[in-house]
Amino acid sequence: MKKLILALLAIVPMLAIASGPSLHLDSAENDLTDKESLKRGFESYLNYCLGCHQLQYQRYNRTFEDLGIEEAEGVKNWMPTGEKSGDHILNTMPAKDAAAWFGSTPPDLTLEARFRSPDYIYTYLRSFYVDENRPFGVNNKVFPDVGMPHVLQGLQGVRTANEHGELGEAQGGSMTEEEYDTFVRDLTNFLEYTAEPNKLERKSLGYWVIGFLFIFLIFAYLLKKEYWRDVH
Repeated sequence: MKKLILALLAIVPMLAIASGPSLHLDSAENDLTDKESLKRGFESYLNYCLGCHQLQYQRYNRTFEDLGIEEAEGVKNWMPTGEKSGDHILNTMPAKDAAAWFGSTPPDLTLEARFRSPDYIYTYLRSFYVDENRPFGVNNKVFPDVGMPHVLQGLQGVRTANEHGELGEAQGGSMTEEEYDTFVRDLTNFLEYTAEPNKLERKSLGYWVIGFLFIFLIFAYLLKKEYWRDVH
């Protein structure tokens, strides 16, 4: 008993360290049924993210099909890399050079929404602020000492943080705050889609499975009563 108590006391500090400080994340409020939002997010990813971040597990033709884009149009207007519509969404940035430029290779984004959560991505892209001590002149409240430049600064504008870490309003961006939030929400929506393209199908199938199990339960109960009727 004494050994068990000592083991539990040793585990508690480890759990406290693993949990880390709490972090408030804003809700992305994504809607995977909104194909127009997904298209806008896909376009934003191609224009602002693909140069550094790949989607190595996502194919162009699967994306075209799920987002309602005709394959011919997709190949012509939505496919800046690759030779065939069945190719994965990759870029040509050399990994070694990227690691030298940014301190580490920019991560693949295919599963980022499952690894981090959509709310994390949504909050992260809205939490950059000026920090002259960082290599790219910016830092991030969600990801301290981030090695990524704020590639969307022209859209959002410049934000500063006070001594308490509170972020001020963005200044000088081409979008209003509401417009930028919508822009980031669309991009987050698209990244949630790429993390699990069949998510809506899985949920729909889940309802059918639950319905089948419920009906099966009724028949199983009636069969059980029939078997045990003579016993009682």
